[in-house]
Amino acid sequence: MTIKTMQDFFIHELSDIYSAEKQLAKALPRLSRAAESQDLSKAFDQHLHETRGQIERIDGIVEDLDIRLKRIKCQGMEGLVDEAREIIETVPRGALCDAALIAGAQKAEHYEIASYGTLCVLARQIGHEDAAKRLDQTLQEEKATDQKLTQLAEQGGVNQQASQQGGQKHAPSSEVRH
Repeated sequence: MTIKTMQDFFIHELSDIYSAEKQLAKALPRLSRAAESQDLSKAFDQHLHETRGQIERIDGIVEDLDIRLKRIKCQGMEGLVDEAREIIETVPRGALCDAALIAGAQKAEHYEIASYGTLCVLARQIGHEDAAKRLDQTLQEEKATDQKLTQLAEQGGVNQQASQQGGQKHAPSSEVRH
């Protein structure tokens, strides 16, 4: 499908984020199992539940607008999921792995935040106010998840533990920052 109108662009972007959400829903259980921190594992589990709701929200938008999503694979999320898989395979389980998982998850959240922000603007511009409100709800959920991940890293002690892992002490400036 060639993109010739704002409606075409909206459908393309909605199709892309739908694919991204589906890929993330498949990846989150693996991230949860890889996390050593119980709080991080719970955060991944909670986000999986939220992600399933976001997929249902997109399904509702598609039904209400009587549109068809394109069968595309979100290349951006595919790359982010591949990066997370690499972290799990190459970083030994522990605080350092948890810090790296948080960093990778935040990359995915930022991708989703950018996508949903764009979709909200597009939906309003082409007169899909109800869809824009529902997409904004998802946008706010993604921002809240990003904030929770930051709190786990900084106040939850994941970064501090990672910086001291293996008996190595580092200056605070070498901590993984989110």
